[in-house]
Amino acid sequence: MTRLENKVAIVTGSSSGIGRAIALRYAREGAKVVCADLTLHPYSDATPTHEAIQQTGGQAIFQQTDVSNTAQMQSLVQTAVSAYGRLDILVNNAAMFMGGHEPSALHEADEELWHATMRINSKSVFLGCKYALAQMLQQDPHPSGDRGWIVNISSIASLVAIEGIGPYSASKGAVSSLTRQAALDYGPHRIHINAICPGFVRTPLMLAAATDPASAEEYNRRHPFGGLGEAEDIASIAVVLASDDARWTTGVVLPVDGGYTVR
Repeated sequence: MTRLENKVAIVTGSSSGIGRAIALRYAREGAKVVCADLTLHPYSDATPTHEAIQQTGGQAIFQQTDVSNTAQMQSLVQTAVSAYGRLDILVNNAAMFMGGHEPSALHEADEELWHATMRINSKSVFLGCKYALAQMLQQDPHPSGDRGWIVNISSIASLVAIEGIGPYSASKGAVSSLTRQAALDYGPHRIHINAICPGFVRTPLMLAAATDPASAEEYNRRHPFGGLGEAEDIASIAVVLASDDARWTTGVVLPVDGGYTVR
């Protein structure tokens, strides 16, 4: 498992859920990982992600980061370069869902929720791409000839409508559109920029819904593969998109959703 050997990766939102799964898998594939999140323990007292990597012989560090803050995102990229000499991979994963609000019709949506969702879900991806791309452009290419790999975590909500989550859908729509635009602009520089659109994945945010019998039955009905996916299902694809296996792949907005969107 060395598809990411000699690559340096930043993973935002790395303390739990999909971000944690990606960081752990990247380390197993040989990457040096800079873990970034607001806190080490957002949902549990599990071993912090970077420590879990270190305990298995991998290389990782943690930097507390507000991904919507310009200076902190710039500092995050600088930290990766200071620690490991370069930056090869950025995973823009950190995001918020509904901020504790129940899904609602757009005319009832909270304006502050809209602003917060756009700041954390969309502005953060812009900032991450901005500073990662600047670094990738100025460093020597990877031995493969490529200069970098960016994996944005979008959502199936950017592809199909889901009731009552207007702010979230709009924010992820921006992520998917920016992915395609950036892929076009930076393709000539051999920088791969792709997005994964997870479906309903078993993360701390989804656990309550998944344990409700009626909801569980509905998730089974809506997914051809049945039920929720796992964070590791997203991590596996994130490895591919950051590896030489994706040598001729950029601008892809890929649903990984157990077949949800084919309905």
